[in-house]
Amino acid sequence: MRKLFFLLFFLSFSIVKAQDYFPTDKGVKTSEKKMFALTNATIYVTPTEVIKKGTLLIKDGKVVEVGKSVKIPKGTITTDLDGKSIYPSFIDIYTEFGLPKPKRTPRGRVTQYEPSREGYYWNDHIRPDTNPIENFKFDNRKAKDMINAGFGVVNTHLHDGIIRGNGLIVALSPNSSNAYRILDQKSAQFLSFNKSRKSNQAYPSSRMGAMALLRQTYLDADWYAKGNMENKDLALEALNRNKDLVQIFETDNWLDATRADKVGDEFNIQYTIVGSGDEYERIADIKALNANFIIPINFSNAYDVSNPLLAQQISLRDMRKWNQEPSNLSVLSKNGVNFALTTRSLKSVKYFHKNLQKAIKYGFDKEKALASLTTIPASILGKTDIGNLKKGSYANFLITSGDIFDAKTTMYENWVLGDKNVINDMNIKDITGDYMLSVNNKNYDLSITGKGAKQTGSIKLNDKKVKSKFSFKDDWISIILNEEDGYTRLTGKVINAANVMQGTAYDTEGNESSWSASQKMQKGANKKEASKNKKKSDDIIVVPVSYPNLGFGNYTQPKTETILIKNVTVWTSEDAGILENTDVLLEDGKISKIGKDLKSRRATVIDGTGKHLTAGIVDEHSHIAASSINEGAQNSSAEVTIEDVVDPTDINIYRNISGGTTSAQILHGSANPIGGRSAIIKLKWGENAEGMIYKNTPKFIKFALGENVKQSRSANGVRFPQTRMGVEQLFVDYFTRAKEYDALKKSGKPYRKDIEMEVIAEILNKERFISCHSYVQSEINMLMKVTERFNFNVNTFTHILEGYKVADKMAEHGVGGSTFSDWWAYKYEVNDAIPFNAAIMHNAGVTVAINSDDREMSRRLNQEAAKTIKYGGLSELEAWKTVTINPAKLLHIDDRVGSIKEGKDADVVLWSNHPMSIYAKVEKTIIEGKVYFDREKDKKKRKAIAEEKSQLITMMLNEKLGGGKTRVPMKRKDRNFECDTLEELKN
Repeated sequence: MRKLFFLLFFLSFSIVKAQDYFPTDKGVKTSEKKMFALTNATIYVTPTEVIKKGTLLIKDGKVVEVGKSVKIPKGTITTDLDGKSIYPSFIDIYTEFGLPKPKRTPRGRVTQYEPSREGYYWNDHIRPDTNPIENFKFDNRKAKDMINAGFGVVNTHLHDGIIRGNGLIVALSPNSSNAYRILDQKSAQFLSFNKSRKSNQAYPSSRMGAMALLRQTYLDADWYAKGNMENKDLALEALNRNKDLVQIFETDNWLDATRADKVGDEFNIQYTIVGSGDEYERIADIKALNANFIIPINFSNAYDVSNPLLAQQISLRDMRKWNQEPSNLSVLSKNGVNFALTTRSLKSVKYFHKNLQKAIKYGFDKEKALASLTTIPASILGKTDIGNLKKGSYANFLITSGDIFDAKTTMYENWVLGDKNVINDMNIKDITGDYMLSVNNKNYDLSITGKGAKQTGSIKLNDKKVKSKFSFKDDWISIILNEEDGYTRLTGKVINAANVMQGTAYDTEGNESSWSASQKMQKGANKKEASKNKKKSDDIIVVPVSYPNLGFGNYTQPKTETILIKNVTVWTSEDAGILENTDVLLEDGKISKIGKDLKSRRATVIDGTGKHLTAGIVDEHSHIAASSINEGAQNSSAEVTIEDVVDPTDINIYRNISGGTTSAQILHGSANPIGGRSAIIKLKWGENAEGMIYKNTPKFIKFALGENVKQSRSANGVRFPQTRMGVEQLFVDYFTRAKEYDALKKSGKPYRKDIEMEVIAEILNKERFISCHSYVQSEINMLMKVTERFNFNVNTFTHILEGYKVADKMAEHGVGGSTFSDWWAYKYEVNDAIPFNAAIMHNAGVTVAINSDDREMSRRLNQEAAKTIKYGGLSELEAWKTVTINPAKLLHIDDRVGSIKEGKDADVVLWSNHPMSIYAKVEKTIIEGKVYFDREKDKKKRKAIAEEKSQLITMMLNEKLGGGKTRVPMKRKDRNFECDTLEELKN
């Protein structure tokens, strides 16, 4: 019923606007159609079209005419704005103005897996049906704050859910009704990666889950639009209705911006992306998106680094953020990224101009600043009648004393829909400045600051502050001086255009005398002020951005080199074994030649005498370099992929290459029996996510068995399965469903594309490999039997700590084992683990790898491999293969990496000693002929980090001493997230 009311209410808009008046209980009401002319102003019709001494003519809330020679009709109310400026009012296209903040639904004791809404999409966090008009209530207080900051129009929506529904364009006119204020009821559709507060439905529980849900929703909406669904779905109907609207996507960081754009590109949707202010960190990637952006300007305060112990807790990354983020708008602008500005994330809109002025000091062009608040947001929304003062546009404009972005400029009025809103009375004289005040033969220094009615003064005598009270009202000045010999009360006025003041002074005894004040003016003062401002601008130091933008990042990316390593001991991991005093030539990113006395004129020659060269270590099971690992809210999450959430900024990438690891499979976690798809990456430190992922990589997916998936240690786990028997049945169920799905797909009949079933069908078709988390022999046997029933094999059992019990069956099945060297007893199902596990499986004919499953162990895999010599007696070469060619075979990338062989990728590591020795240090890690880690360069990086931190600490101390706001550093909980000295590399 409520929806029907609002529908009828807004259908009546055209009727409302056509009528001259309405019945009223306040007597006769007539329609006032006044015309206003504002003359002799500098008018910014657009940021690039400026009229000097122009006239703006408005009527009925619209611009009637604008120009230098505008004919003013009789009866027009005319205001002379000589010396003043007119700008279009600002537009904020990302707000929640007038809408209630969603309240979080109380969590129950049991995890919610099913949706709570009937007749809508199966996932509660998909809410395109949300229509904010149902809950909109004009907020006069917030409107006043926005008007005082220069805004005339906002685009508002309910900030709740992954797909959030449409928005409203609202004019901030306190004197209008909603019928006139709401300029558009369906301005855009809004999206994010964040779940709805109105539901506790568990899925999705990760960033990759949100991305997968978006993809499936788009596929289902298309299927629904074609009339293929029997049931009515109000959410999908709304999504299809909104598909032609501007699509605005909120993100939390530059990485999420690239991820959102990736999903959009897959469905030919160009999102307008709400940024986070860190786009400068990867500006080339941001520019390549070719997207419009909406950028907040909520800059961080400096840290209070006066306590050196707390200062040590601040990472260089966080220090840089404070220093670099004010340059973000300048960086975006100079790189041609089109963006609007928003007040989003500001604690108060009153900080908006201060932050914008700071951005301008950091190089943001004023003309582009004006465009980002007027014409650009209007164009993003597809509106031509806001954001400018052209004929026919809404009469939304500001009257100022001068440059809108100058801190000294006074904003007088903000007209919205032709209604005047006074911010500062323009009839109040501006008397700010420095004066010499003469009273009773004493000369004081009077400094007046502020704007309009809020102008206030402070007084000094011989550089010592005098206790005083100052007021300026109705052109009258009142000053009370409180000194040791009593007080003196001064009253007077400004007597001429030069701001000379005169009046009468009354002392404590009632004696009268005269006083005067004249403004201090020095010859060349304007030039000195300009020089002073220029100096301030020149003094701004922005530390350079590295890739990634933290302590050990690269300022320039390594380039492919021709490298000749001479006279080195080569661990081939091939039948050739270990070659003494051998040369290896790397050319064009490949291993070109292996032999004696090799030569190359253009090669960089490295003396390998006494050193060892190996293939880069391959980690079959890792969880570094990803923003999320588990999507555990469903018992199968085959639809998600780690490739969506590869995080190139993870410091553990650098730590890994410092330990010789060059390739890794980033696996989904073990929260559910059927997990997500893997990402196989090369640890190219400084590259973006796409540059790290193997091209044409073999397809993998994570499965899991045991305690984790049946939620043995979960206090509120109710998700199926709850037993090991249930795990088996789940696999049978999903494989059966996928078989039926694949048969329908191959039949040529119409079918609903299901990403989850597509992936599981790839397993059945032997196009995707399973890497399965496993421990106990009973479940290992079970999964081998289940897969054989569906005519395919498990590729790898990872962990596999009871593999020694079933090694013969594993060899017969053809499955590999990726295990730990000597982990045991960390949970019940690991009690039977033994350190001889790897050797026993190897001796049974199983391809065995040693993996890490741990960000620290992954940079010490050389030592983990050595343990197989102690526990099981593997030869040195076979032991080394467990971290090079064997994991490469398990990942089906052994044709490219894992051994030193001519034609393979030049992924090699130069060691100072025997590679499995605890004394061995990595001297160089080379990937595809590029040196990504160099120990000597690393030493220089450490020194540079210390110097940069010292520089930034000094800047922050100066900020505090200069009166700037500071914040107390939080004690870092996890020292491993980023180590600024990385002393571990010495060990």
